[in-house]
Amino acid sequence: MDWKIAAATFVLMFLAELGDKTQLLVFARTTETGAPVSVFVGATLALALSTALGVLLGGAVSRLPDWTVRLAAGLVFTGFGLWTLWGLRRCF
Repeated sequence: MDWKIAAATFVLMFLAELGDKTQLLVFARTTETGAPVSVFVGATLALALSTALGVLLGGAVSRLPDWTVRLAAGLVFTGFGLWTLWGLRRCF
């Protein structure tokens, strides 16, 4: 195991998650239920599962040629952008 990669990933994830919607949801859920241990266990398991899915998908995608991954990512982001614009169109 490469501890430098683990430490860098920890720092990046920790900073990225500070103040995001997941943290706010956990805050609200704990306030609502008054069960901090249960909320902690549920949130930890959910984050672990989503992280495991990301690692598995990343491992599978890492076998593809670089240009394929870039093209697919560009198409997905373009699709999300068009979807957002389509939704905004209905607002006006």
